[in-house]
Amino acid sequence: MKALKKIFLFTVVTALVALSLSACGGKTADNGAETPENVKPKLKIAIVQPMSHTSLDQIRDTIISELEASGLNTEIETLNANGDTSALATILQNVKSKGVDIVIPIATPTAQSAKSVFDGDGTPIVFAAVSNPVAAGLTGEDCKDITGVSNNIPSDEIVKLISNFQPDYKKIGFLYTSSETNSVATIAAAKAYCDENGIAYEESSIASLTELQAAVNSLLSKGVDALYTGNDNSIASAMPTYTDAAYAKKIPVYCGADSMVADGGFATIGVNYVQLGKQVAAMVEKVAAGTSPAEMPYETLAEYAKFVNLQAADKIGFALTDQMLEGFSVLVEKDGTSHFGQ
Repeated sequence: MKALKKIFLFTVVTALVALSLSACGGKTADNGAETPENVKPKLKIAIVQPMSHTSLDQIRDTIISELEASGLNTEIETLNANGDTSALATILQNVKSKGVDIVIPIATPTAQSAKSVFDGDGTPIVFAAVSNPVAAGLTGEDCKDITGVSNNIPSDEIVKLISNFQPDYKKIGFLYTSSETNSVATIAAAKAYCDENGIAYEESSIASLTELQAAVNSLLSKGVDALYTGNDNSIASAMPTYTDAAYAKKIPVYCGADSMVADGGFATIGVNYVQLGKQVAAMVEKVAAGTSPAEMPYETLAEYAKFVNLQAADKIGFALTDQMLEGFSVLVEKDGTSHFGQ
């Protein structure tokens, strides 16, 4: 592991410097200034994300702030494919060629590209926001350098979320992006739960955002009472298009992330990306201290967030009772005031 090699090399160099100073009768600083004994080796860390939207940016920013507060001596580079996932491999190849101690890929396609590019060369990979690490091929014998934090949401919780606000609903509309493993896996689990429990649903997928409005209208035309989209990066980046179409028909949009509710969704039991970023940063700190990713199985979120958007409730004409709101935090007030990130 490069980080461990660096720490070992630093220890040897520090010892030699200390011996040299001692032999020359030198003294270490006693005014609090950094001396060779307390200067920590600089770790080169690359954070790579497939695009910008509220959730992914929040994960990135939280990881950076947590690592800066940790006391680690880091050089953090952030890179963004800006929606062109075909560019991820090139971005990661450049990262590899420049040399890096730890890679933090955000979202499934980034983590899969990182695995392919670094190909078990010993560079630790700590992923963030991968819904199904097993299905994404990020576990097993060929993934000893890989660990991270999953943003998976139990499928039964999705149905409970909808039942809480619409106890008489008849049919759910599932909407997702067909190329996003994260989103596909979440919806597949939700559909399996519905099949097992006799719950009706319709589904629609999109290949690109140009199809989003038509896909929403297609589901609405099939008489769904509620719409649900999980951790879908493409759709998360276009929430106004999604909610404008749904709310015109008074149909609520349930989401897999608080950021999606902040951007117009109605409610979520899902991911608090600040919490997720903190868990990822904590794993990175352990790797920096010398723990191998092989010794740290991937983690899931310690707890799930429950948020509601009162402005969205107004748009769809929902009268929310105290019982419905129990356990939920108001993320957006009726007047549009947002508490996101607070």
